[in-house]
Amino acid sequence: MIPVLVFDIETIPDVTGLRALLGHGPEVPDVEVAAQAFAARREKTGSDFLQHHLHRVAAISCVFRDDEGFRVRSLGSLEDGEAKLVQDFYRIIDRYTPQLVSWNGGGFDLPVLNYRALIHGASASRFWEQGEDDRDFKWNSYLSRYHTRHLDLMDHLAMYTGRANAPLDDLAKLCGFPGKMGVDGSQVWSLYQEGRLGEIRDYCETDVVNTYLVYCRYLLLRGQLTRESYEAEITLVRTSLQKLEAQPWQEYLAAWK
Repeated sequence: MIPVLVFDIETIPDVTGLRALLGHGPEVPDVEVAAQAFAARREKTGSDFLQHHLHRVAAISCVFRDDEGFRVRSLGSLEDGEAKLVQDFYRIIDRYTPQLVSWNGGGFDLPVLNYRALIHGASASRFWEQGEDDRDFKWNSYLSRYHTRHLDLMDHLAMYTGRANAPLDDLAKLCGFPGKMGVDGSQVWSLYQEGRLGEIRDYCETDVVNTYLVYCRYLLLRGQLTRESYEAEITLVRTSLQKLEAQPWQEYLAAWK
């Protein structure tokens, strides 16, 4: 089978970049640099949400499904910097040429990853292939909104109509899956300041499992999975998670009725 890579990122303000752009010195605390950026953005747009290039990647979590089974994990370690996380993500694509699956990955995750890769001088040749070295990519690349090597489920299910976009948490719960487990994206910056990166990674991992489960339901919808093969895949996910002893997965399974 073609490997499937479901991915999700969690981000924080790029305080280093904001310092460079706004001229803040080291005497200004990180939290104040971010607060000023949020305030300026709120005044301009009505929302605290920073532009994509001003986000720093705090965590990248993935589900990887291939002939060897189902795995979920976050890239790198708690000690690894952003540059390594970003390069590791593109290195997986270079090695496996997987089917990428996301929820709003085309609208947020991939633009952020691309900007951060550019800033850090990462290499991502397979991701950017458009047919120069592999003719198959001329007709199906990771870059085109309407090609399938990257499937943004949110965008695709909404028929590429932004006003029809739905939150992953809602769709997962409506399909009978657990959805988010006590944390949402708005809390990530606060958790990061408190040194709770492990919790951020745990939260991100549950999101990619939710996305994979919705993806399986989508494959059933399209007829690419039969009812029997869909049920077998869902069972595989359950049994794989049951082998993980970490508390978030026990809570996740308890919420999955």
